[in-house]
Amino acid sequence: MACLVLAGLMGCLDIRELESDQIPIVTDWSRREGFAPGLGDIEIYRHTDRQGLWIAWLDHEPIGCIAGVRYNPDYGFIGLYLVVPHQRGHGYGQQLWKHALDHLSDLTCIGLEAAPARILDYAGWGFESSSLTTRWRCFNEGHAVDLRGELPTGLHVVEGSHIPSEAVQLYDAQREPSPRPHFLADWLGHPSGQVLALLDENGNCHGFGRIRPCLLQDGEGWRIGPLLADSPGLAEYLIQKLQQRHPGVLLIDTPGFNVAAKGLMADLGFKSESETMRMYRGDLPKQALDDVFALACLELG
Repeated sequence: MACLVLAGLMGCLDIRELESDQIPIVTDWSRREGFAPGLGDIEIYRHTDRQGLWIAWLDHEPIGCIAGVRYNPDYGFIGLYLVVPHQRGHGYGQQLWKHALDHLSDLTCIGLEAAPARILDYAGWGFESSSLTTRWRCFNEGHAVDLRGELPTGLHVVEGSHIPSEAVQLYDAQREPSPRPHFLADWLGHPSGQVLALLDENGNCHGFGRIRPCLLQDGEGWRIGPLLADSPGLAEYLIQKLQQRHPGVLLIDTPGFNVAAKGLMADLGFKSESETMRMYRGDLPKQALDDVFALACLELG
């Protein structure tokens, strides 16, 4: 517990591991902040690294949170970082930040998504800018659409529990900055939403994606992510298939290193809503991300 005296204010800040019954508190904060959390997201973050999510208490009042999640012994990600508005400007956020960094200090690489106004702050802690991440938004009618292309011969769509997890895990590990088997298993196995994969006759994966319900500041919507595919054409096919049964506001976050994603989003009727900067400290990932068309979430990369 840290007792802080700042600008004439005194308070004892206690940073504790997030308990399951506190997930609704953090989920509501995240919704109000405009993070658009998916249903069940924070529970998955907690399951990925039970020591990697914290909530800050100031004299018995919960006032902030942060995630510093280890995907594996080499790679971690910081996100879900906020302090409630009426407690900002007193140094409590910096205490949370240092707590998460300490938890990940032995890793080879740490990633995060930075709002434009915070890029210089994170650079001061040794984080380097990598690429812009863009959030795209559209209103999805939710009815069957005329797919603009057909699947190549030999590929077929598999849904939900019929998807072979080993094939998807291998496909993801070869294209993401670092393997994330526990996170991905929970993410794709969650009952909310829909998961699709493209397989060939030998059971090899050529693309997969998930759509899930999310909480917006002014209601509910949907988010697609992750979505990985061999080509823009296959990514487009998966996005259109995932849209069909899910009407409403739809969000997708695309990595800047995928140069084809911007044109694809525009062709599908999405509009750019906001941008963040992907930043890393340590050995920067070598993956090109050409096959990553949608990130799972901004909070954990």
